[in-house]
Amino acid sequence: MKLADVRRSYAMPITNPAYPPGPYRFYDREYLIVTYRTDMDALRAVVPEPLEVTEPLVKYEFIRMPDSTGFGDYTESGQVIPVSLDGQHGVYVHSMFLDDDAPIAGGREIWGFPKELANPKIVHEGEVIIGKLHYGSVLCAVMSMGYKHRPVDHDVIAKSLAAPNFLVKVIPHVDATPRICELVQYGLEDVVVKGAWESQVDLELFRHTICDVAKLPVLEVVSSVHFIADLTLGLGKVVHDYMADPA
Repeated sequence: MKLADVRRSYAMPITNPAYPPGPYRFYDREYLIVTYRTDMDALRAVVPEPLEVTEPLVKYEFIRMPDSTGFGDYTESGQVIPVSLDGQHGVYVHSMFLDDDAPIAGGREIWGFPKELANPKIVHEGEVIIGKLHYGSVLCAVMSMGYKHRPVDHDVIAKSLAAPNFLVKVIPHVDATPRICELVQYGLEDVVVKGAWESQVDLELFRHTICDVAKLPVLEVVSSVHFIADLTLGLGKVVHDYMADPA
């Protein structure tokens, strides 16, 4: 393999990358999101500067992705936190657990998504929708939501999806010291909301040493939303370089 061929590589392994190059389009992406109130000190302990926590809220998500270009068919679960950066409101992606290798590798390497291998499921059981997250044999999260009780304005969902998303991307050097440490911003593009509903909901989180979603405890359930949309996962940009910041 020539030097120029190596330079043209975009992912590992260089002869058979774990994922194809984007863009990545998602069809019929199904979201179950519970917004809950949590401990403000717990939030401040996990949200990195220069992001600011705006209120003691967490959005717990189950996302079913049956058809995504390049990444296939998989399910994801995790927590995002409402934040602001220089007065701009968005969300910080705190944790993500999923069951497919390609989006784990691509998400971590391209954007810096905090993706880990686990076993989330969304199951429709009669008049309710159940979301469960297992890490190995251990149940870490369970959500139960009524099935399509009240419609939600599609424009409200589209506006929420248009907000910026923030991540911390860390890539180590070969001596295990940080080589890249950046705050990344990305967005969702070409969004088509196909249906949206709100319903009564309950959420329980359980302690686990690795899948530590319960470190942001549920103090009060605030709201829920269930929606289906097509969208494209936009590429990111660096908004803060921690390696260049002497602080």
